Parts: sequence; C-alpha cells; structure tokens
Amino acid sequence: MTFELPFSDREHAASLLAGHLSSLRGRRPLVLAIPRGAVPMGKTIADALDGELDVVLVRKIPSAIDPELAVGAVDEHGNRELAPYFHRTRTSMEWVELQTREQLDLMQRRRASYGASRRPVDPAGRLVIVVDDGLATGSTMAAALRALRARQPARLIAAVPVAAPDAVELIAPLADEVVCLAAPMHFLAVSRHYDYFPQISEEEVIAILRSQ
Repeated sequence: MTFELPFSDREHAASLLAGHLSSLRGRRPLVLAIPRGAVPMGKTIADALDGELDVVLVRKIPSAIDPELAVGAVDEHGNRELAPYFHRTRTSMEWVELQTREQLDLMQRRRASYGASRRPVDPAGRLVIVVDDGLATGSTMAAALRALRARQPARLIAAVPVAAPDAVELIAPLADEVVCLAAPMHFLAVSRHYDYFPQISEEEVIAILRSQ
C-alpha cells in the first residue's frame, strides 16, 4: 500500500493504518485512542479489525513559554513522563506540578463524561493498539504506553500515521511493536502532514464512544 504525504485527512490516515494492521483482524483487538483527535481514527481502525474501541487518557504538559511545546505528559493516574529535552526548556518543576494538577482535573472530568454510560475497558490480557494522529515529541504516547504496560496487556502496539524520528525512538522500547507509516527527517507540526486537520470536539468524541 503506497501513499505520499500529506494525508488527505484523519480518515485517510486511519484507513492506511488499518491496512497495515489487517493481520490482527479476528483477534478482537482493543483499540485505545488518545483524545481527542485520534478517536475518529480509532473507530475506523476498530471497525476495520472487528475490534473494540475505548480511550486512554493522557495529556501533554505544556511549556510555560510556548504552550504548543510539550515538555512532558501525564496519564489519568498521575504517572508523569518528562521529555528528554526537558532540562533545556527552562521550565520549572513548580510549573510542571501546577500543570499536572490541572491536567489531572481535566482528565477526571473527561473520564466522567466519556464513561457516563459505559465503564473503561480493562486491557489486561488483551491485544492492545494505542492510536494517535501523529507524534511530535512522543511524550504523550510514551505516557500512555507506560500506563498501559502496568495493566498487563498480552501485546501492546503503538500505531500512528506520522511521527518525528526522535519520537519513534522514544516510544520503541515501550511497545511490543510500533506501526508508523512515515517518519520524515524534516518533521513539521503534526497538522502540516495533513491536507485537512480540523479540531475534534468533545461532543464528537462522546458521540463516537456512546455509539460503541
């Protein structure tokens, strides 16, 4: 299956990922999407593989100077992953602690909203595929993989359409397999590798999860 960057949209990227993961059809994989952007992609992949869809909640910790720069990430249980370049960002640990508390509060609200009519799926003993729409630093995916590994999945796969090479290197030891369609040397922002990359709303995420 050949393609050229940029992807048309998330649906295009998800369909390509599903094709690369097609050997897993029939094993009822648990597809865990990182909200919000990856949730529609996760649904496409889960549908294609006859799998089950849920979310894994992780949030980036932004730099105090540049909110677009992630200096780390935290999962909903409070486990934190700082970026390898953290010490070069001149970000204080006081800022990190403040952001950690804020992101935990947000994830608690999201879990309550997403799980209003369904309990989170237990990944223990499951074939788990963690999906994101792209990796710039890899910190968020790394935090997700560490959190899930502790819950003892049978196999843990990270699946992304595009990533910076350093991000792939960061997450590779944390997964049993990394499926990354493109890792361009001159990586741009994730959105620059898509022709159409709209924000995904909370309402869209909730609708997708409640339809499962």
